[in-house]
Amino acid sequence: MRKTISTCAAVAASFGIALAAGDSAKKDIVDVAAGDENFATLVAAVKAAGLVDTLKGDGPYTVFAPTNSAFGKLPDGAVESLLKPENKGKLTKVLTYHVVPGKVMAKDVAAGKVKTASGDELTISVDGGVVMVDGAKVVKTDIEASNGVIHVIDSVVMPE
Repeated sequence: MRKTISTCAAVAASFGIALAAGDSAKKDIVDVAAGDENFATLVAAVKAAGLVDTLKGDGPYTVFAPTNSAFGKLPDGAVESLLKPENKGKLTKVLTYHVVPGKVMAKDVAAGKVKTASGDELTISVDGGVVMVDGAKVVKTDIEASNGVIHVIDSVVMPE
């Protein structure tokens, strides 16, 4: 598993994702994400869905957080459409699909299905030190927050 963490860190560095500051564990998940420009779209979506208070709650939560570039991979107009007030339910479903109850650190990740806060299941796979979440590659792990942990993914995952 150490190799997985090292590999993920190397991949993260190659994508230019900043490593979390050592004091990030004093901030909650929302504040940690808001403090990183790479999560601007995610933070805007969390606000639009009305999930700020939830993700500032006690948790603990594990968040598979897509970067701005991950949101950029969605079809043209998809993000703008999801952010519209009339699509709040759909946006909430998509975002909560990225949240797993409990704090799961990289060393504890195992292949299989995990239940998300949306009630759906994510499929985790591990192959040659690469961790995938429903086809999205984990590019940075273990960004700790006071109420959980963030793992960065390179694509937005969608519930079926």
